[in-house]
Amino acid sequence: MNGEANRCPKCNGEMVQGFTFEHDGWRRMVITWVEGTPEKSFWQSAKVPADKCVPVGTFRCSACGFLESYARPEFAAE
Repeated sequence: MNGEANRCPKCNGEMVQGFTFEHDGWRRMVITWVEGTPEKSFWQSAKVPADKCVPVGTFRCSACGFLESYARPEFAAE
């Protein structure tokens, strides 16, 4: 994950780093993992405490398309 060669656990192909995102109207945001269980929010679908959010990076196999995701702070948008 930190620049080292990463191999696919399914076919041993090369894993390429990328990310998935979600649309919120005109905004595009990197997907995040949130610790805990979801709590309903009056204005939004769920309360999301910022201190419980971790950005998700996704690796895709260039051979078979397998996706593998990790929640780590270094995957935040710069």
